[in-house]
Amino acid sequence: MIRLIGYIFGMGVTLALVAAIGVAIYLNGMTKDLPDYEVLAKYEPPVMTRIHASDGQLMAEYARQRRLYLPIQAVPDRVKAAFLSAEDKNFYNHPGIDFFGLGRAVWDNVKSGGRAGGGSSITQQVAKNFLLSNERTYERKIKEAILAFRIEQAYSKDRILELYLNEIFFGLGAYGIAGAALTYYDKSVNELTIAEAAYLAALPKGPGNYHPFRYTDRAIVRRNWVIDQMVENGYVGHADGEKAKAEGLDVNPRKLGSYLFASEYFTEEVRREIIARYGDNALYDGGLSVRTTIDPELQVVARKALQDGLMKFDSLRGFRGPFAHVELGEDWGKAVGEVVGLADIPEWTLAIVLDVTDEGLRIGLQPPKLVSGNLSEERVEGSISVEDIGSGMRYVKDGKRLKAKSPVEVFTPGDVIFVEAKKDAPGAWKLRQPPSVQGGLVAMDPHTGRVLAMVGGFSFAESSFNRATQAMRQPGSSFKPFVYAAALDNGYTPASVVLDAPIQIKSGGEIWEPKNYGGRPAGPSTLRLGIERSRNLMTVRLAKDMGMNLVAEYAERFGIYDKMMPVLAMSLGSGETTVMRMVSAYAIIANGGRQVKPSLIDRIQDRYGKTVYKHDERQCEGCVSAEWTKQAEPDLIDNSEQILDPMTAFQITSMMEGVVQRGTAVTLRELGHPIAGKTGTTNDAKDAWFVGFTPDIVVGVYLGYDKPQTLGDGATGGGLAAPIFKEFMKAYLADRKPVEFRVPEGMTLIAINRKSGMRAGKGEPDTIMEAFKPGTGPADSYSVIGMDEIAGEIRKREISPEAKSAVQTGGGGLY
Repeated sequence: MIRLIGYIFGMGVTLALVAAIGVAIYLNGMTKDLPDYEVLAKYEPPVMTRIHASDGQLMAEYARQRRLYLPIQAVPDRVKAAFLSAEDKNFYNHPGIDFFGLGRAVWDNVKSGGRAGGGSSITQQVAKNFLLSNERTYERKIKEAILAFRIEQAYSKDRILELYLNEIFFGLGAYGIAGAALTYYDKSVNELTIAEAAYLAALPKGPGNYHPFRYTDRAIVRRNWVIDQMVENGYVGHADGEKAKAEGLDVNPRKLGSYLFASEYFTEEVRREIIARYGDNALYDGGLSVRTTIDPELQVVARKALQDGLMKFDSLRGFRGPFAHVELGEDWGKAVGEVVGLADIPEWTLAIVLDVTDEGLRIGLQPPKLVSGNLSEERVEGSISVEDIGSGMRYVKDGKRLKAKSPVEVFTPGDVIFVEAKKDAPGAWKLRQPPSVQGGLVAMDPHTGRVLAMVGGFSFAESSFNRATQAMRQPGSSFKPFVYAAALDNGYTPASVVLDAPIQIKSGGEIWEPKNYGGRPAGPSTLRLGIERSRNLMTVRLAKDMGMNLVAEYAERFGIYDKMMPVLAMSLGSGETTVMRMVSAYAIIANGGRQVKPSLIDRIQDRYGKTVYKHDERQCEGCVSAEWTKQAEPDLIDNSEQILDPMTAFQITSMMEGVVQRGTAVTLRELGHPIAGKTGTTNDAKDAWFVGFTPDIVVGVYLGYDKPQTLGDGATGGGLAAPIFKEFMKAYLADRKPVEFRVPEGMTLIAINRKSGMRAGKGEPDTIMEAFKPGTGPADSYSVIGMDEIAGEIRKREISPEAKSAVQTGGGGLY
């Protein structure tokens, strides 16, 4: 009997040894294929990039995984407690595996037929999420356990918890606890309540199963279970726990896209620039921190100024029809609720026409969307009187503008229109429509190139095409200052006289005859008058006199064109460029001729806070001193290139001041500040421009149709673009004292006759103080550029009667 027992015991030991050897061999083979857990030390998860305004306001976030990495020291104890209670209450006590939890999981697997799941410690979840797949097998479970032991030996508990809290998926595109707090509650982790922290801790088990809107009741049950666990584990008092359980989920999803009002075009331009610099992955996964140049207050002003100008122009051209048309049905709210409006025009709302009478419209307002995304059940009606239909009584049909006697001729029930509330009459609304004309506006600091505001169209929601940076349009006469600057930089003076008379240019067997706006030539005129009155004929003659190669060189030097054809038509701005380029070119003039590089970005930092890009390239050696030892104040060294002589820059600035004081932009004189600028209108009035500046800011405005067509008879830059500039500048200059343009040292101011350009005698009328460079001054004898050419044509009898008349009238009898 004893021998039998010994035999059985020996067999048992042998089998146990064989089994142990088998398990050892199996585990040894499995460990050879285990991934290297040391990669956790170099963990760099995809982190979202955040774009901020110059004052620190958040503009936008970009990410494939909405994650912000948070060190464990920055995670509040309340949030840690919620996750430990929900996932692994023994985390700080076990060696990587919670054997009690594992036992429960094995039993559950037996009952479920071998479907693996549950019982994993936080360390095991780290091993699975970072190093293994999601396959539900015993083999993966074993690998997970081995890795958990190794991870626990290599890293502290806090480091493991940090990895876990920053990696897990919470649903709604959120990864990591910081991203989840923002996504679900639009707040930081430090602001989370007990109930909010508990709900977030409930989500990793199955975000889809506890969706806040689809499965609200189920989500509350799971959250309350987590709260009970927090109470049981001593993290929360009983009374606080009961109070938290009584709360609703109160999820407030963070909206996607741009967060800063009116900044959509600016934000999108920054997004494109980052991709161009660093690529898609850096933007969506790199965790960059981008500080832009935008001034949020000026951006709002710019948006309003451009929108007001576009709507004013459009309102005079009549109503083009409803935004959409739907069947009223039993529930008009649902019908209009399916129409997508313009999210970036919050002043407007969509409405559906319910009834039309001779007195006006009865409308139903589009029901607002709830946090859940469902439409509100509330239905609100309003009215629009005939007076508030306004331009809608003038409508466009078959390309013709017609005047309606009654709204019945224009509107039908089911029409979906835009409306804006009347401030002085509750329940009353005004008709609105998105303008068909578009435009762009750029405001820039001329000393740094920082873009302070940029608007690329009426509505980004309607069209993301940026007319400030992407639209290639002819600048027209707003290009002329660079023709005149080239002349002033090469021997001409503001008092040089050029003949403003008809001219014929023969090229390629064809004859080009430019015309002045309004048609009439002015005869001999100074360069100043040529700019102030925007004379085409004398500009072409001036360009011909100095050579178009020189003009092209200056245009390229200023960055208006990359490569400009040296043909005379280009002197009138017939080449295509952008608002941003034109504003940058004017900024060089305003900056005393020094190079200005436009930038929408001040600084970019990587995920670790290291600055990888800085727009300000000025050098400052004394700025890094550790302490002040009575040394002199450090100097910022500006190494930017001198594009234009500072004296030339002042001369052309002074001439463009005349555009505002006496010329094509005289409407701006009312602002009461020194302003220089130039209007621009292209052939057939397809584009209207104004670019102007003070010593501290440059602003450019453009209006035109996306598909070029005439803006109408009488449309000019002075009549359309300058008023938009005026509205913007009125707000910008409101709290600022007038600042004069600085006269460079060495220049001489001499009184000259405005017409002849000769030195003015004492008491002589029609004079102006003109700035001259050292060694230059008014001509000693009267000379007219282009007169010799006209005389030759007269002798050949090739001169037109108009040109002959211009010479006789304007030349003071010199003919």
